[in-house]
Formats: sequence, structure tokens, C-alpha cells
Amino acid sequence: MDVAQLFSTRARAGVDPELAIILAGPPPGTLGMTGGFPNPATFPSEELAEIAARLVQDEPGLALQYGPSAGLPSFREYLVERVTHLEGREPALDELMVTSGGMECLDLLCRSLLDAGDDVAVEGPTYLGAIMGFRDYGARLTGVPMDADGLEVAWLRERLESGYRPKFLYTIPEFQNPSGRTLTLERRRALVELCREYGVLIVEDVAYKELSFDGSQLPSLWALAPDVVVQAGTFSKVFCPGTRLGWAVGPAALIAQLSSAKGGTDQCAGALSQRLVEEYGRAGHFGRRLPHARALYESHWVALSAALARHMPEGVEWSEPTGGMFTWLRMPEGLDARELRPAATEAGVAYVPGSPFYVDGGGANEMRLSYSSLDEAQLGIAAERLAGVIQSVPSAARR
Repeated sequence: MDVAQLFSTRARAGVDPELAIILAGPPPGTLGMTGGFPNPATFPSEELAEIAARLVQDEPGLALQYGPSAGLPSFREYLVERVTHLEGREPALDELMVTSGGMECLDLLCRSLLDAGDDVAVEGPTYLGAIMGFRDYGARLTGVPMDADGLEVAWLRERLESGYRPKFLYTIPEFQNPSGRTLTLERRRALVELCREYGVLIVEDVAYKELSFDGSQLPSLWALAPDVVVQAGTFSKVFCPGTRLGWAVGPAALIAQLSSAKGGTDQCAGALSQRLVEEYGRAGHFGRRLPHARALYESHWVALSAALARHMPEGVEWSEPTGGMFTWLRMPEGLDARELRPAATEAGVAYVPGSPFYVDGGGANEMRLSYSSLDEAQLGIAAERLAGVIQSVPSAARR
């Protein structure tokens, strides 16, 4: 039997080749600035070893068993406390649920809200995994331009005034993937008022919110407007991705629908992961260990920033993140990041071309660089190698 003939239309479309490259890791012998993977040095191995052993020994009937779709009651109560501490606003228990990572939250939203042909607004550029997820459900995607201050709210207002009505707007306000930009407080307030005015739901992805280099945080969109925002969170960046644990907080009716939809997917997030994070958090470990992670990523960015300034040829620009894991590099017009990749691989450096992060074209001369995994010395070498590749392109090819 040729089982490939049985594949659905969605399966035949396949995985975006750029995502496949990111997940496969950099080619052997290259310094990879591709995936936004947390640095293993931030994983709390010692603490988890003690907590896991205790949970498996003392409460196998809870930690190793199935659980409710919305999450274990004790973990949801802990999440209410944690969200309240982080956001300065307390969600009701029925406004919060547990998910199997941030991506599952986005998938549950798609299952609950999207019909084929529905419009969805996203930032341009935006997270590649979200683009793929929304397109899998047949959404028509519109990219909202960005500048150094984040999503251009005035541009979105013009579209809404002209009759555009997306089912929701997807945004990553802090240290955005892929650009590293942060939405300013002024624009946050303008955005929530605009979406409230036109009845547009905001899907706020806060994957990187706690990774500001100096520990500061702007108010989240959910904290500013819980009536028009659903927040998708994950513990992958501040705990460890192997637990596959996240949350959704938003209007109670929507959270109830997401919980119902989860009954048709994995039915429940892993109880052991929930109890691990709960015990870890209640013991105060987030407060003790997060400063270390922030300092590590800041030191990496400082090293990469200095190397880019030292080696990059004239006309190359990059974003200046104040947290997170990414910077967004723009080469002169006429250069193509996809076309340069074979030469970069030969030179021993890997990056992600910019064009797949846009839903409506653009980004050919841009690329995402991650500084999370390589150490300071490696980042300096990687920047020098990349600069050499860009410099090698004849000036006649640039515009």
C-alpha cells in the first residue's frame, strides 16, 4: 500500500522547510544561531532531581495519573497566584487553564475560533510556528508592519477603519520572536483600546516576558484589557521545554471552550510536569534562578552586539533587544539571506533567513540570529564569519 496517497491536504503541504532546519539543528561543524532554544545552563537539574524523586515516591496516584483537562486544581491555584504576582491583576479560577506548552494554546485557539477563510492579523515578521499553525486551519493572514517600537498600531487602525475584521490579532509584545523588539507602553494602551473599539480579540504570546535583562516588565496586554485579550504563556523559556507546560488566561467563556477543545487533543497536560513546576515555584526557585538566566542571556547579547559592531560591513543593521534570545539583522537591499546560506554554512555559521517570518512577502535581506545557546567566544567567532560572508558579496549586487 502507498500510504502517502492517504495523506490529508494538510499533511501533503508538509512542514515549512525553515522550521525543519531549525528543529534539525545546525549542520556539523557550524556555529548555530538558528533555534531559540533555552541554554541548558539555565535548567534547574539539581532542584528537579530532588522534587521529582519525592513526587514519584509520595504521590504516584496524582503525579503519574491522568488529570482534568483544565489542569490539576492545586496547580491552577498556583498559576493564579503566579499570574497575579507577575501581572498585578488576579484572574478568576475559571479564567485560567493549563496547556501542554504555548503552541498547544495557539492550536486550541485555532480549533475554537477559526473556520477556513477567516482572517487573522499577525506582526510582520512573526513567529514561524504560529504562521504554520494558523495556516493549517485555513486562515488568511495579514501582516501588520513593525518598527523599533513594535507593531504599528496606526497602520492597523487604518485597516480596521476600512472594514478589515480579523478573528484575532496575534502579537508577541516582549523581545519578539524573531525581531527582538518590544511593544512600547504607549502602543500597548493604544492597541487594546483600538481592538476593544472594533471588537478584535488579541492573542498575546508572553513566551519571553520574564527574560528582560534588567528584570523590569511592562504591563501585559491582558493586564491592561482582560476583556479583549487571551494570554498564551509557556514555561519552556523560564523552566525547561521538556516539561511541555504552559497556560492560557482570558475571558471565562473562551477558557471554557479551550478546555473543552483540549478534551479532543491530549485531554490533559502531564500531571508530573504540573506538580514539578508547582513545587519548584512554591519553594521560591523562580525568584532565585531567573536572575541567573537573565544575566546569562544578557552577557551573550553583549558579546554578540560588540562583535557585530566590530565586524559587520557598512549598511548592515540589527535590532537592539533588551531581553529574550534574538536579534534581527538587515543587510543592504539586493542581498538575499537564503542565497547566502550555502556560503555561510561553508564558512561555519548558521542563521535563519528572514522571509519565512513574513506572511505577505518581504524580508529577503533579513535574518534572525539567536544568541541563547552559543557562549560569548563562539558568538564572537560566528559574527565574524557571518560578516565575512556578507562582505564577500560584490558591491555591484547591492542596492
